Parts: sequence; C-alpha cells; structure tokens
Amino acid sequence: MSAGAPIAGSARDLSRRFLSDPGAVLALVIFVAFCVAGFGAPWIAPQNPYDLRQVDILDSLMPPGSQSFTGMTYWLGTDGQGRDMLSAMLYGIRISLVVGLVSGLLALAFGTGVGLIAAYRRGWVDTLLMRIVDLQLSFPTILVALILLVILGRGVDKIIFALVVVQWAYFARTVRGVALVEGARDYVEAARGLRLGGIRILLGHILPNCLPTMLVVATMQMAMAISLEATLSFLGLGLPPTRPSLGLLIANGFDYLQSGRYWISVLPGLVLLAIIISVNLLGDRLRDVLNPRL
Repeated sequence: MSAGAPIAGSARDLSRRFLSDPGAVLALVIFVAFCVAGFGAPWIAPQNPYDLRQVDILDSLMPPGSQSFTGMTYWLGTDGQGRDMLSAMLYGIRISLVVGLVSGLLALAFGTGVGLIAAYRRGWVDTLLMRIVDLQLSFPTILVALILLVILGRGVDKIIFALVVVQWAYFARTVRGVALVEGARDYVEAARGLRLGGIRILLGHILPNCLPTMLVVATMQMAMAISLEATLSFLGLGLPPTRPSLGLLIANGFDYLQSGRYWISVLPGLVLLAIIISVNLLGDRLRDVLNPRL
C-alpha cells in the first residue's frame, strides 16, 4: 500500500462525515455561491456601479423592478447615487470576502508562528509572548481597530492590517495550547532524541497536528473579520467610498430607512448576514468533524 493511501482514505472519510450534515452542505453551497458571485462581479454585474460613465443620477432611489430611461431593469433598485444595487452588492461581496480571507490568512500565519515558538521554547520566551497576547486580548477588538484606522486612514491595505493586529492573538493562544499538548507526546520526544533540529520538529511534527484546530479557528475568525470590517465601514472608518463593501452600502441607505426605501440598507444587510451565518455553520461543522473526541 502506498504512503498516500491512508491519508487519502482519511480525507475521504472526513469529507463524507462533513457532507452528512444537510445544514453544513447548505452553508457550503451558499458560501461558494457568494464567492462565485463576488469574484465574478466584473463579468456578472449588469454595470460597474463605480464607473461614473455608467451611472445616471436621474435613476436614483428607484424601487426594485424599476426600469431606467435607457431600458435597463434595476431588479434590486438603486441607491441615492443612481447605482444599481445588484451590481453594488456583487462588488461589495468581493471586497468583504477579500478583506476577510486575506486578513484571516495573515493573522493565522503570524499567530501560528508566535504560538509555536512560545510552546516549543518555553521559559521566559513563552512568558513574554503570552503576556503580549494577554495584553492584546485585554483591549476591545473594535476599539483597537478604530484607533489604528484613525491613525492610518482608509484603504483596503490599512483595514487588512488593522484586522490582522486584532486577530493574531487568538491564533497564538490557541496554537500554543495545542502545541503544548503535542510537544509532550512520545513522537516529539523521539524526534528530540534523534537530535532533529527545532525548526524541523516544529514544522514537520507539531505543526501538522495543529492544523485541524487552526482550520476551525481560522473559519470562525474569518466570519468575525467580515463582520468587523462591515462595522468599521458602517462607521465611516473602513474602506473609501470608491471601494465600498457591504458595510458601507448599509450605511449609505441608513438615512432612507424611515422614508420607506428599505432596499438600500436591508438587502446588503441580508447578504452580509447570510455570509456570516454560512461561514459560522461551516466552522461549527468542521469543529465537530475534526474533533478527535467525537
């Protein structure tokens, strides 16, 4: 039997267990659909809502199903600037997903490195790094992000940096706990007895056994990053108006809610809610599937 056969069989078993839950399958389908719609926005969207040559101010605040003077149908209506809400939400989904994915991956990489070093070195290194983590976690997440964005200003790169700063400590704390358990196992002692290097032990032995837990935490943190980015954009400190996410779209229609023009805020809000719920459901199912006690 080849060495890859047990791994392939384990992967098939995990996939079968994951897909046995109808709720997880539905969440996966919804999330994949949003990814396709968001990243395919330039080809799917009826218009580029941020190209002034394609936007007519005379079409502003039109309800869903209305037609413009040029014959274009606005299936989800338009906002106060005359932008097609369907197109705006497709582009907003792309921005929200990019921010959530990139910030989550960067925070995962940095936090994992810190957690592994703290667990392997122990002593004063572990104490110093964990006190920094405790200090980071003691501040409210939204407060740290707000302060950073006030200092750095608006921009996709800046909000990704702010989200990485507020997320990495969660990964570091979690990975350290798992790595401490794995570091006390016999295979790690055997590797040390063979005089393998510390980097090789960390990356080749301890890290692979931390991956299931890291994957679950990364999924949960991605949902939090999307939610936090939407909150910051709603408050006017996230992305600039030229790169609006779902949070900024919700903020644009907030003043029109009392006048009955609900679609400007409610529709992006429902999309944001669906994305966050689907990601959380995927994380919950991954936690159950990858939990060795279950």
